[in-house]
Amino acid sequence: MSQVYKQRSTAEWQSMDAGHYLHPFTDFADQMERGSRIITKAEGPYIYTSEGQKILDGMSGLWCCNLGYGQEEIVSAVTEQLRELPFYNSFFQCAHPPSIELSTKLAELAAPHMNNVFFTGSGSEANDTVIRMVHRYWDLKGEPDRKIFISRHNAYHGSTIGGASLGGMGGMHSQFTRLPYVHHVDQPYWFGEGGDMDKDAFGLKAAQSLETKILELGADKVAAFIGEPIQGAGGVIVPPATYWPEIQRICDKYGILLVTDEVICGFGRTGHWFGADYFGVKPDLMPFAKGVTNGYQPLGGVMVGDRVAGVLKSQGGEFAHGYTYSGHPAACAAALATIKILERDKVLESVREGKGKLLQDKLATLADHPIVGEVRGVGFVAAIELTNDKQARTRFDDNCTAGALCRAACIESGLVMRAVGDTMIIAPPLTMTEAQIDELVTKARKALDLTQQRLGK
Repeated sequence: MSQVYKQRSTAEWQSMDAGHYLHPFTDFADQMERGSRIITKAEGPYIYTSEGQKILDGMSGLWCCNLGYGQEEIVSAVTEQLRELPFYNSFFQCAHPPSIELSTKLAELAAPHMNNVFFTGSGSEANDTVIRMVHRYWDLKGEPDRKIFISRHNAYHGSTIGGASLGGMGGMHSQFTRLPYVHHVDQPYWFGEGGDMDKDAFGLKAAQSLETKILELGADKVAAFIGEPIQGAGGVIVPPATYWPEIQRICDKYGILLVTDEVICGFGRTGHWFGADYFGVKPDLMPFAKGVTNGYQPLGGVMVGDRVAGVLKSQGGEFAHGYTYSGHPAACAAALATIKILERDKVLESVREGKGKLLQDKLATLADHPIVGEVRGVGFVAAIELTNDKQARTRFDDNCTAGALCRAACIESGLVMRAVGDTMIIAPPLTMTEAQIDELVTKARKALDLTQQRLGK
């Protein structure tokens, strides 16, 4: 452990944690009772606890450490930048080399029509920025009544008021008052909601719920549709092949802006720079975060297409929005170093042309497990559906007991897999070796076996 911190026992860390640290997305009473898992170091695709357990990190931290841990080049880039210029803001017509270099590089990586970037500190802030920017765009276009955003049920777009309103998770909505101009439509979740429909037919049906909602609300009132290319926190929902082309058609038909939330899919997760590239979509805005710095510094942003940026840059008047840390120099340095490694080591090509298929093929072998109803994924993101009946696709109960048991069994087995209800999801580092992929699948099967035993199945 770093000498910065006092040497303490696990019990001491847990006591201090329970007394002072309010964690995100946490049942505080439950945490007080059980105590936190104290993570003390990380290397490659592994994390280590204060009790010495070595755990294979199947979630890349929180979808963000795409290159794994121990990337000294990123550390050095951040350290050098902190010595040169640790901070200056981007307000008042000021800029600095890291933010300029990064915005130029991101424009190079994105589709030809995406040439501008607005920087934030996180994906949540990026989606709040989308709301502000879209409303500003339509005001400047002389259509101020276009205020409505359409999103999807079970979507996740962050945890600020704006981001959580865009998201479609009822558990979050029950704890605050949502923005009234956000509406939700069907998600393309075939396993959970498709029944016995053909997948392609179901994909069209889910997409067409957008057109139904537009006509219900009035096309002249709708500003934008936002969707994750692959729903992440909702359970790694990979839409049928028919879904995104139909969404694009509908947005184009009614002239509404299309936003693809790239916070999870961006920077290699699908083997492409962005999920929009994988699905062949042409969005107007793309919020991003997480993998852009490999999780080493907090940074987010919005890639802005020429349709929107052209209006914002030519109409005049202040865009009264921004953050103290927009384009933070050290965060931008971390992003530039991350992108350099991704390009130099051909990480995306490796995922796209070999390792992504290898991971998906090996995970697919888990589909024969008695409690697994479906295994799905793209590149280095996947989901395992836990079910009591493979044909009926039913759950063990309404309390997500299977998912909770499996998550605990994973940790016992030395693996991080996240439970979304009774869906187990993974998004491991893109740099995993074939041996580490084998280790992940072996540990996942062991956890499934333990879960089956504890369910009495």
